[in-house]
This record gives sequence, structure tokens and C-alpha cells, in this order.
Amino acid sequence: MQNMIQKIIEADSKAKQLEQENRKAAEDEKQRIEEEAETIYREYMEKAQEEITKNDEYLEKKYERNLSDVTAKQESALIRMRADFEQNRDRWADEIVSRVLGQGAV
Repeated sequence: MQNMIQKIIEADSKAKQLEQENRKAAEDEKQRIEEEAETIYREYMEKAQEEITKNDEYLEKKYERNLSDVTAKQESALIRMRADFEQNRDRWADEIVSRVLGQGAV
């Protein structure tokens, strides 16, 4: 009988020890999963930031090219307008005077 009680106590002690080991293993696994999730998140965010930086650089270059194109077109249009003005200003002035005087005479 004493031997049986001793075996029950030993079995209970062993069960408690296994329970503690299982809890420790579960806590360790939970910690490992949380660390792995944090690593994955951090890597994802780093890659996302790299993509954002690349896109920003691309858009900046595209904006600069578009701005250069628009500026060149505006300068070209201004040169054409000045040339038209220089070539036609006397004729335009005469036309304006003629129309004003012609309208007043009617």
C-alpha cells in the first residue's frame, strides 16, 4: 500500500513537471511566433518603403521631364508670338484704326 501511494505521488509529481514543461514550451513557441511575425512585418515595411522611394524618384523625374517639355513649348510659343507681332504689328495697328474709323463713319 505504501508503495502504491509512493507511485501515485511520483506520477502526480511527474505530471506536474510535464505540465510545467508544456507550458514553458507553449510560451516559448508563442514568443518565437511573435518575433517571427515582427520580423516579417518589419521586412515587409522596409520593402514597401523602398518601393515608395523608387516611385517618388520616378514621379519626380517624370514631373521634371513634363515641366521641361511644357517650359520648352511655352518658350517656343512666346518666340512665335513675338515674331508674329514684329512681322504684323504695323498691319494690325492699321487694321484696328481702319475698323474703328470705319465703324464711327457708319
